Parts: sequence; C-alpha cells; structure tokens
Amino acid sequence: MRKPVTPPSTAPSEAPAAQRTRVLRQFRVVFGAVRQHFHQIEKQAGVGGAMVAALGYIQGQPGMRVSELAQAMDVHQSTASNLIKQLVQRGLISSEKGEEDRRSVRLQVLPAGQAVLAKVSGPREGVLPRALGTLSDDALSHLEQGLEALLAQLPVDQETPAARTPLADL
Repeated sequence: MRKPVTPPSTAPSEAPAAQRTRVLRQFRVVFGAVRQHFHQIEKQAGVGGAMVAALGYIQGQPGMRVSELAQAMDVHQSTASNLIKQLVQRGLISSEKGEEDRRSVRLQVLPAGQAVLAKVSGPREGVLPRALGTLSDDALSHLEQGLEALLAQLPVDQETPAARTPLADL
C-alpha cells in the first residue's frame, strides 16, 4: 500500500540551517528588546513593568474592576489580583467596594501612582504590544499563522492560563 503524499504547499519545510539561525536570532532580538524596555521602565519608575502597565490601564479607565484589568492585560484574574494587592500596599492605587455591588472592587490611581506614571517614557503596556499594533493586517496574519505552526511543534504546558485561552477568541 502506498503512503499518501502530502501536497507541497502544506508539507513542512526543511528550512536551511542559515534561515533557522536568522529566525532564532530574530526571536532573541525581540525578547531582548522586551527585557530591555521593562528594565528601563523599572529604572525610571522604581516598580516593575507589569505594575506600570496596570497603573496605565487603571488611569485610562478610572473605576475599572479587577476582571476588566485582567482582560485588558490579558492575564489570569488571580494575577491581576496579586498586582492590585502590591499596588495598594505601595499606596499607588485605591481599591474600594462598589456602591451597587459590594462584591465588586473599583480601582483608582492615587497621586503616588500618577507620580510613578509621570516618570515613565515609552509605551506603558510594553514595546511588543505597541509594535504588533503597528503591523498591517496582512503582516499580522502571516505572523499569527507562522507562530501557530511553531507552537504546534512545541511542548506547550496545557495547564497554563495562556495555553487554555482559545486563540480564536482573542
């Protein structure tokens, strides 16, 4: 019995070593730029990049809820709750129970948090989300397809919140 032949357009390519090396280097440059940006943010603001991003989102939408912050930052709600706890402890935000729903918490940036944000130059949400936002729809689609193919080849821990998030729903 003959083995089915995969059409050339869908067959995995055996990319030349030089091309694989260039792509790997590009990933390293991307990760390095992200690390460098967050290191610079921490130096400027005195708090980590995630805290600065959270402060920025809360400042942009005063009174937002924990779930809204988690969604804006694309993190699990427990991660957002931990960030909020740290920001409250540092006196950078207030966390108050909602008027109509006492289970709901509303977030506000305090003057100390505004002072932290005033120290930050560059995108508060990070350089990668900002850069992705500048790509054309076509370039973003090609990048998404390529990364989906790459992720299919990696041993991804299916228990992480990011892995459980359906990519099509984002």
